[in-house]
Amino acid sequence: MSTMSETTSTRAARLSDVARLAGVSAATASRALNGSDRGVREANRAKVLEAAKTLGYTTNVAAQAVARGRNRGVTLVVKGIPEDYANPIISGVVTAAQRRGLPVTITSAGTDPADLVEAVHNARSHRPEILMITGGRATDDATIPELVDALQRYEAEGGRVVLITQPGLPFDTVAYENRKGGYDMAKTLAGLGYRNFAVISGMKHGLTQRDRTAGFIEGLAESGIQLPADRVLIGEFTRDAAYAMTGDLLRRGIPVEAIFAVNDAMALGVLTFLRDAGRSIAVAGFDDIQALRDVTPSLSTVHLPWDQVADEALTMAMGPRGDEPRTIMIEGHVVVRESTPSVVP
Repeated sequence: MSTMSETTSTRAARLSDVARLAGVSAATASRALNGSDRGVREANRAKVLEAAKTLGYTTNVAAQAVARGRNRGVTLVVKGIPEDYANPIISGVVTAAQRRGLPVTITSAGTDPADLVEAVHNARSHRPEILMITGGRATDDATIPELVDALQRYEAEGGRVVLITQPGLPFDTVAYENRKGGYDMAKTLAGLGYRNFAVISGMKHGLTQRDRTAGFIEGLAESGIQLPADRVLIGEFTRDAAYAMTGDLLRRGIPVEAIFAVNDAMALGVLTFLRDAGRSIAVAGFDDIQALRDVTPSLSTVHLPWDQVADEALTMAMGPRGDEPRTIMIEGHVVVRESTPSVVP
């Protein structure tokens, strides 16, 4: 009778071989290799992965797709990846998926709303288990009904949808407390002694910039500071647009002590213009992207826990469906750094 080592030396390793070497059931080995959290202790997962590595076992992806009607893994559709910094949610999703042994396919949908609908249709044709979408929405987006229809069709076909964006669509969603983050930043800057502000706000109809700007204005108002309308600058949601808007603001001769940019990429544009112009004005951002580690002065910002966002999204996607779509709101916190020194006597 052949031993396991003799048998597996003459044929490809099977799931039963992995289970036997790890000392677990075939069902446990299967769940561990599929990235499932259901009923698998971490110690057993480690044993299974080590056994699979020892035996050179490779999951039969094609067979799994046929059996389940789905290709294993996550397709992440990212709306409008900026060119000037690494999108932090991409890194978070990839890291969270790797912890679960799930492959990730990343698709850029472009910036036009119709591009996102097309990207969803393309993703449906590849039949991934999980479809995640990240990126902001606009108040005047006429493609929302078509997008919702495409995503509902995908779920009716057996897939799972999770959105990482603003709440409001009928799907499981992980969203940020954008308004509260802006509010907290305003209260913090007012507490540091600043009184004359401007906001680099991004696109007029964007929900993210709208909520962050509204929260900031509300926080200033509660601190006894009114922000005139001409201090809120509207433009593209990018570093280069913020650079140009800062120049426009200063050319108008408006007295400003501190500038709040509603994302960090824009804040970097503000900082760069001020450096080039030889001006000293406090600057704050929102997101706490990794690129800030290389910025001088270090940027005050609203930190968002990107790894937690991605982990919550994948947990929702891999768990049981709720009776109704669920929304998890993730709250950030203000981090004060060198770009906003205290001016309180």
